[in-house]
Amino acid sequence: MTTITTLLRHPLKSHGREALRQTTLTAGQSMPFDRLWAVAHEASKADGSMWVPCANFSRVSKAPNLMAITSSLNEATGDLTLSHPDRPDLTFNPDTGTDAFIAWVSPLVPQDRALPKRIIRLEGRGFTDSDFPSVTLCNHASHKAVETQMNQPLSIHRWRGNIWFETDAPWVEFDWLGKDVRIGDCVLTVRERTDRCLATTANPDTGMRDADTLAALDTWGHQDFSVRAEVKQGGTIRVGDQIEVL
Repeated sequence: MTTITTLLRHPLKSHGREALRQTTLTAGQSMPFDRLWAVAHEASKADGSMWVPCANFSRVSKAPNLMAITSSLNEATGDLTLSHPDRPDLTFNPDTGTDAFIAWVSPLVPQDRALPKRIIRLEGRGFTDSDFPSVTLCNHASHKAVETQMNQPLSIHRWRGNIWFETDAPWVEFDWLGKDVRIGDCVLTVRERTDRCLATTANPDTGMRDADTLAALDTWGHQDFSVRAEVKQGGTIRVGDQIEVL
């Protein structure tokens, strides 16, 4: 049995995570509010008019301390609260509170790299790492396989996924490529594996690089973890729902 255990979204790309009990997906879009905003650095020309690759943004692979941020979004007001072990909590509106955010986040990023400059927004699809609006499916069994290979416990938040499921078979999600899966009221098409970067080496509690996850993945002949899917039929999904491969 393949059961959904955790739903996560990341409203501000690379700057926090938030757990949900349920969410409603729309065909052709990413998870609501997931990567809706992103932090463009001073060398980026991104303006929010279209999707652009992650190289345009301030991100964990270059600033590992960002990994320790957690977030809580008030959907009614649009206010986002960020927390970090080394900073006081900040509540602000990403559409209007850029200055407050930049002042808050600047001490967390290396000063010898392109620094955070502005927050931009991309409606509907968000700034997912894929060039299509994606939802990421993550397998606890695959995560446990990486923990066993590394002989150390790892937080699931290293992978910054959306939908976590419990099953007995590691890497079974790779067999779903090109197939449809039903979750709750939704149908998603699994399109690609998720290639990983240095972001996963950072500890989500401390923001320190403390685990060579990429070397561990190399033992299986790849550096992939999880799969990206496209929402084909929208609807509501909840923790406890089953995944059915169609």
